[in-house]
Parts: sequence; C-alpha cells; structure tokens
Amino acid sequence: MKVPFIALQLRDVHAGYSGDPVVQGVDVEVPQGGWLGIVGPNGAGKSTLLKTIAGLLRQDHGEILVHGKSSLSRKERAHLIGYAPQDPVLPEGLTVTDYVLLGRTPHLGTLAREGVRDLSIVDDVLTRLDLRELAGRTLRTLSGGERQRAVLARVLAQKTALLLLDEPTTGLDIGHAQALLELVDKLSREDGTTVVSTLHDLTLAAQYADTLLLLDNGRVAASGPPDEVLTAERVERHYSARVEVLTTSGGHLAIVPIR
Repeated sequence: MKVPFIALQLRDVHAGYSGDPVVQGVDVEVPQGGWLGIVGPNGAGKSTLLKTIAGLLRQDHGEILVHGKSSLSRKERAHLIGYAPQDPVLPEGLTVTDYVLLGRTPHLGTLAREGVRDLSIVDDVLTRLDLRELAGRTLRTLSGGERQRAVLARVLAQKTALLLLDEPTTGLDIGHAQALLELVDKLSREDGTTVVSTLHDLTLAAQYADTLLLLDNGRVAASGPPDEVLTAERVERHYSARVEVLTTSGGHLAIVPIR
C-alpha cells in the first residue's frame, strides 16, 4: 500500500500574541489532497492556528512542516500557500478582475505582465464563483458577500499546493456557499490541492472535510473523521448546544439544533 505524502504536519504547536498562548499542543497531519476542517466555539483559537500555519504568526513552540520543510522563503511560501483571511484589507480603486489578477503575481517574473494563461485562470475562477458580471466593478462597490467571493477568487487564482481558508462561507448565501465549497472540493480531489479551513457551520464542515480538528480553549478536544468528532454529546459539551446528528438521504451528516 502506497504511503500518502504528508503535505502539512504540525508537531506540538503553541502560538499566540505577544507571548500570550492562544493555541497549545496541536498535533495534526494532512495528506496531499486532503481537507482538514478546523471547528470549535468562538474564541477557541481557530483563526490563530490558521494564521500560524500561513506564517503570519510565529509559533512559540513546536514545528510546522509544509511539504516536509519547516522553513520557507517568501517566494516558496507564495508558491506553496494561499491564504484567505476572514476580514481582509482590500486595496482602494481596484476592479474585481485586477484584484483577482494579484493572485497570479507569485508566478510572474520581475517586471513581467500577465500572459494568456494567467488571464484564462482568472476568467475561469470568476466564472466558477459567479463573479463575471462584477468583473469591472471596483471592490468598494461590492456587497459583503461579493467581496468575500472576490477574496476567495484571488486566492484560488494563485493555484497553490496548500489552501488556507478562514471562514470562507461567511456572508455567502447557501447557493454561493455550496458553489464555493464544491469548487474547493474539486481542487482537492482532481488537482491534489491540500485544504485547511475553519468553518462555523458544522454541517458544511462534516460534509466537505475529510478530517476535523475540534479546538476548545486553544487545545485539541478531538480529531478524526467527522462522524467520530461531531457527536451530539461532544457538540453539547464544547458548544453548549443541544443538537441531533442526522444522516441525509445521500449519506452525509447534518448537525441540527433541537429545542
């Protein structure tokens, strides 16, 4: 049996802000083409962990290996890791197309301009995320959900081996949320893109991620397949919520609140 290539590995990772630990003792492995969903209640440390993987925060202890390397140059990081934050700072004056084209920057030489392939990739991403009609609009004229899709389009256009998404469905209606997650799932299955995403919606997390990492108070409360992590008892314990864990007609989990 072929041993899967481990695209991302965290070993006893501790991280936080100004020496104040937010996440502690995180161990996890994600194979190439796998999808790790990070879930947990508000303040559990999900976004902090994702920023640490992205290299925006330095871990206080432990080791993070991306494609077997614990140290990446800026160029290597830009080629390997695409990161979509939950609350991005968007540049003034850019159109949607110009902004999404920024995702191609790591693939261009010094002073080089975008070529036919770059423009084709951007056009494909705009189409898949239902943004073509907004392509000429400036970012400031978009709604919150439209801006979120533009941010995700820029990251997808980057075509990296590791995709880090912080609450990617925030502000999206159910149709656009499904379209986005289906696209990410296709990148994982067909292109071998490794995905790590934080998600508030436990049903979406259960239906799309291969493996879930449940954080609470900065520590790993559970990890494994969604049906093992998201039990009604565990959701009540860590979210203080009463739910039923149901199975849809297609065999997928649904986490449903009960009164």
